[in-house]
Amino acid sequence: MAAAAQKLLSRLGTLGVGLAVAGGVAQSALYNVDGGQRAVIFDRFSGVKNEIVGEGTHFIIPWVQRPIHFDIRSTPRAISTVTGSKDLQNVQITLRILHRPDPAKLPSIYLNIGLDYAERVLPSITNEVLKAVVAQFDAKDMITQREKVSKQVSDALCERAAQFGLLLDDISITHLGFGREFTEAVEMKQVAQQEAEKAKYLVEKAEQMKIAAITTAEGDAQAAKLLSNAFKGAGDSLIELRKIEAAEEIAERMAKAKNVAYLPSNQSTLLNLNQI
Repeated sequence: MAAAAQKLLSRLGTLGVGLAVAGGVAQSALYNVDGGQRAVIFDRFSGVKNEIVGEGTHFIIPWVQRPIHFDIRSTPRAISTVTGSKDLQNVQITLRILHRPDPAKLPSIYLNIGLDYAERVLPSITNEVLKAVVAQFDAKDMITQREKVSKQVSDALCERAAQFGLLLDDISITHLGFGREFTEAVEMKQVAQQEAEKAKYLVEKAEQMKIAAITTAEGDAQAAKLLSNAFKGAGDSLIELRKIEAAEEIAERMAKAKNVAYLPSNQSTLLNLNQI
């Protein structure tokens, strides 16, 4: 009885080991591709397969095949460089690039570049494109035509990156700096422009004041001429009229004053003073 039980336990143990081995083999034959990822298969006998594996759970041949995962979501990267402009000014420029691999070219990317494709490719082609584009513009044009510069950089960089199987979703210039000499020259130019605008304003103001003074003088001369003509036509009667008007105005003011008294012209007055 004990021998039979021992035999049964031995068989169960063997079966358990077999199941564990089978489970391990089955588990190693499955792999997952998460959302936002793609995978390519490396085969020990045939190399990298051209098939691109999408999201989900998939089978491979254990030990013979191995999945290689790629993240195909856009990834930001900032790249800075110092280059020369057309007028030989130093330009410090920084680009922000959103990049991702082309899913259709993942086998070629892994075979020719590797998983660190962004580190290997982006800095070199970005420096190459920036040097070529910036050399076409003067330093001042880099400021006034920034949108045009950005478009040329974007078009050239997208075309260059596509040769390596990379897609660039967005390219923007986040920093644009110049050498100390150029910066000082720009500041001095701005100050000079402000001074010129101020001087122009003062000249225009003086010109307007001159025109106003001439207009006033012409008006006064015209008024004097009219008065002169009026005096010639009316003679002394106009002067007498002005005297009467002035007397009426003086009389009206004195009538309203409280400390003014009126006496007849032919009456003499005596001022009596109290004598002590």
